[in-house]
Amino acid sequence: MTTKIFAAGKIITMDASRPTATHVAVRDGRILAVGTLDQVSQWGNAQVDSRFESKVLMPGLIEGHSHIMEGSVWDHPYAGFYDRTGPDGTTWPGLKSIDQVVDRLRQVSDEMAEPDAPLLAWGFDPIFFGERRMCAADLDRVSETRPVVVLHASLHFLNTNSVVLERGGIDGSTNAQGVMKDESGAPTGEFAGMVAMYLATKTIDYDIMDASTRPSSLWNFARVAQLAGVTTATDLHSALDDTIVDRFVSATSDPRYPIRIVPAFGGTLMAAPQGVERLKSLVPKSTDKAIFGIVKLVLDGSIQGFTARLKWPGYFNGHENGLWYIAPNEVEGILRAYHEAGFQVHMHTNGNEATDLALDAVEAVLTTSPRPDHRHTLQHCQMADEAQFQRMAALGVGVNLFSNHIFYWGEAHKALTLGPDRSAKIDNAGAALENGVDLSIHSDAPITAIGPLFSAWCAINRLTSEGDRLGGEAEAITLDEALYTITMGAARSLKMDDRVGSIEIGKFADFAVLEDDPYEVGAAHLKDVRIWGTVLGGEVFEAPVSAPEG
Repeated sequence: MTTKIFAAGKIITMDASRPTATHVAVRDGRILAVGTLDQVSQWGNAQVDSRFESKVLMPGLIEGHSHIMEGSVWDHPYAGFYDRTGPDGTTWPGLKSIDQVVDRLRQVSDEMAEPDAPLLAWGFDPIFFGERRMCAADLDRVSETRPVVVLHASLHFLNTNSVVLERGGIDGSTNAQGVMKDESGAPTGEFAGMVAMYLATKTIDYDIMDASTRPSSLWNFARVAQLAGVTTATDLHSALDDTIVDRFVSATSDPRYPIRIVPAFGGTLMAAPQGVERLKSLVPKSTDKAIFGIVKLVLDGSIQGFTARLKWPGYFNGHENGLWYIAPNEVEGILRAYHEAGFQVHMHTNGNEATDLALDAVEAVLTTSPRPDHRHTLQHCQMADEAQFQRMAALGVGVNLFSNHIFYWGEAHKALTLGPDRSAKIDNAGAALENGVDLSIHSDAPITAIGPLFSAWCAINRLTSEGDRLGGEAEAITLDEALYTITMGAARSLKMDDRVGSIEIGKFADFAVLEDDPYEVGAAHLKDVRIWGTVLGGEVFEAPVSAPEG
């Protein structure tokens, strides 16, 4: 048995019994001992690896809510408002007007060899452009011969040009929720919600699930995650058909693949009884690096897209209420099926009305089918108030807050979606912890970039992109608490705290390797901590990781 001892300038363990150390011993991909060199050497002969003597180790960071699509979107041009760094380290400048979006896409179109091949772009968000909405005529300026589809940053909307409308037979007579129309009743080229979006994407034969799990996409996803110090990441809504499962297992079985992936089965992609049987069949296929067994239910849409479900008084600008992605009277039954089968359920609830619906369903299910340590978790849950956090604690429900929203959409929430009062309490991590709720935070990549240290910075400082602070100390969390949320907190949210999340004996030897000490850098600059690379199961991966040939 070969034992390796990693020496570091400092090891932040996230283990309360030994918060820091200088050495960690690793055997068979797991942590054997933590402490000083003398202490960890007591297990016998070992090889000392000193390459991290000037660096800081902490538990491998965990992205508890991301989507594998982060890997596939980089096959297409970026059309977002903020700068974004791709898996090759290239930074794409943000686009500050619809005209700039059109110009970038026209350039891409002009360089494409086939005049009628579809062009797909991603990352667009109309909320930054006031009342102006992108329409088919805008994208007709990109091309009048090829289909053009632009996915919004929220992934709850998309825009198309007229070619897509014509090929899809979408006109004034199309009667489908989410097909946006102008005052004359003609479709605008904007589609809201999964059903309506499918009407558009089927015209270009684009299968999001298939594209996202191709080997090149899986490696792109791994590179983006590893650049951020992540060693465990989720794909928090997947069809998990045989092809996708085989792809996950195959990619992660490569010893060069630098992360563990936890896919969540889309709980409404088939009837609940069939979904339960499907998930039961997948659990035995789990490996140390591809872990199956959690479920995702999407109850509503996005706040910035005005598709989240809000309680009174609704949207600040008077927009009509959002969409139910699952009929409210069906949520309890679906949850019950997966709960009684022993699965952990993650529920997307952006708006506070959706959060109430989820908590009502959990309470009803637990009343007749109590289950200790179920750890059902509300995802995003951005508008939760004190009463809702108290209910979560009483029901044993965890929360994974979308803290990045504070920075990217905080100004829009103040001015358009929520108003100053409710935006001050958005993604209220302070209240979650104060009420004893298990807390983690996330990026929802590709909605925003994977970067747990940035998410932690957002939860601590609560600054918008304009530098304004939303809320005060009551809504914020400390540096200690924030680092916990992206390690042990995220591990608990996935029921993996027995395997990852801290540097202690028996767990996987998964580490983030930092150039800077977060405690020396301080809370105000946490997002600027430099990441050297990662260690997964005792194997060192210097960023960026290269994909295998072919």
